[in-house]
Amino acid sequence: MSHTIVTEKCIGVAECVSACPVACIHQGQGQNSINTNWYWIDFSACIDCSICIQVCPTQGAILDKEEPSLQKTSQ
Repeated sequence: MSHTIVTEKCIGVAECVSACPVACIHQGQGQNSINTNWYWIDFSACIDCSICIQVCPTQGAILDKEEPSLQKTSQ
């Protein structure tokens, strides 16, 4: 099971990108509904290490489960 970045809660700090040991977090295109940059997790590459959750300053922006309906991707 993968983790999920909730697109509409992500504020684009991107601490998760540099902390991810498998580089599965990518920047989305454009801005989300709160006018910030946003990121998404490649579910097939995520190893469920939870480092992204630990470094994210935004409560509830990253979930410890796979919820495709809450995360946009650039695909």
